[in-house]
Amino acid sequence: MKELVRCKACGYVMEAGKLKDVCPACGMSNKVFEPYRERVALNRLFVLSLDLHPITIHLSQTFVILIPLMLIARNMFPDFYNGIFSQVLIFCIYAFPLTLMAAAATGIIDGLFRFKSLKPPLLKEKLGFSISLVLSSLCVFIIDKKGGNDLLTFMFSITCLYFAVRLGLLGKKLLNVILPGSYPVKKVKATPKRENFAG
Repeated sequence: MKELVRCKACGYVMEAGKLKDVCPACGMSNKVFEPYRERVALNRLFVLSLDLHPITIHLSQTFVILIPLMLIARNMFPDFYNGIFSQVLIFCIYAFPLTLMAAAATGIIDGLFRFKSLKPPLLKEKLGFSISLVLSSLCVFIIDKKGGNDLLTFMFSITCLYFAVRLGLLGKKLLNVILPGSYPVKKVKATPKRENFAG
């Protein structure tokens, strides 16, 4: 296993052999580093290092911003490439719920591997906002599917933006939290063996 060191100033962890003169994260001298031992099981670290949840979150954030902006642009400049604005808007509206569902699924995986449970209060709050965000995005989709109403679509897209901001603020609080140890596995009770008696 590789030797790790941790910056006492900012908490950045890295391989000892890759440390240069200063901390890559905060710029403090390498003298502030101390030996560090990873307290999280390697299989959990591997899953978390894939960054599935942050990647899907950034994808859905693109749509949560783009939908209201495209609605404004299409209505402010109706003669300026209106067909292109409309096509991009339709694509965003259709793709948005799918990216949110992917973000919610990877969020559940991340929560289970990071916190070993989905029961902590902040995670429950995140789940509530996630469900609200997915439902709001489905409302945007349904409104567009039924012929579209720009005002209603805009209102629901702003609601989506609100939920996305709240989720981002909650996620920021949980960014560096990883419970030590390995993922808990429920033990199955062994059933006693029955002996066959012949006779």
